[in-house]
Amino acid sequence: MSIERFSLNQATIKRADLPTALDLAAAAGVRSVGLWRDRVAETGLHEATRRLAASGLRFSSLCRGGFLTDPETSDQAWKDNLAALDETAALSAAGAPGSVPVLVMVVGGLPAGERDLVAVRDRVRWFLERLEPEARTRGVRIALEPMHPVFCADRAVVPTLGHALDLVGDLDPAAAGVVVDTYHVWWDPDVVPMIERAGAERRIASYQVCDWITPVPEGALLGRGLPGKGHIDFAPLTRAVEAAGFDGDIEIEVFHQEVWDAPFTRVIGDCKRAFTEVVAPHLG
Repeated sequence: MSIERFSLNQATIKRADLPTALDLAAAAGVRSVGLWRDRVAETGLHEATRRLAASGLRFSSLCRGGFLTDPETSDQAWKDNLAALDETAALSAAGAPGSVPVLVMVVGGLPAGERDLVAVRDRVRWFLERLEPEARTRGVRIALEPMHPVFCADRAVVPTLGHALDLVGDLDPAAAGVVVDTYHVWWDPDVVPMIERAGAERRIASYQVCDWITPVPEGALLGRGLPGKGHIDFAPLTRAVEAAGFDGDIEIEVFHQEVWDAPFTRVIGDCKRAFTEVVAPHLG
């Protein structure tokens, strides 16, 4: 099966700087990359866009915006998210034809001392309502990423795909969508109906794939394995996303120490094989 739609998320080769990641992806025949803001900042936005354009790669997303929940830092969060929108627009313009301006949003957890989840989630909704016109003006689509409930306290108070859809439900679908990340949604009994709903509402902005591996590392963050190495059944999820109308690039995004410690070229080869064997057979 073709790997035409495979996108290498830069986090999978975490220790590679941006020029190295672009060069290795292009040399390996990868067609698309998802980038991270810290690595773009290291290189500088102007140089990052120049190198992306020279690579011939498509741009599938920028990670990440968000962290909207703490009222003590809301002014800085606003400025930072506007900068992230600008960066996304610039990178999308530099990417090969087919690049899409998607900014992944991780909303943030409970601020220190707060326990009122309803109030904090209302704060997220309010922030997204303010941010959506800014995204629309720039031609960028913010993509709200629900995260597994284990991360509710410290990373994202949005634990399900259904909740993410509710939060963006009153916003322009062209400017506000959701991420379907297998690591975060696979456990949910309602995930397939929610993917169907996301398709009907034209909300799927990104599909990211990695596996849930056990034993879960301390902190859980580094429990994301290559597809096929863990417990997730990718067939129904991929078929549902495809049937819902998503036809964009599909990112493999892995957070795992053994993967990060391995040679970059081997990791990229492993990703290509995993995509070909585990994901691509379920695409149309």
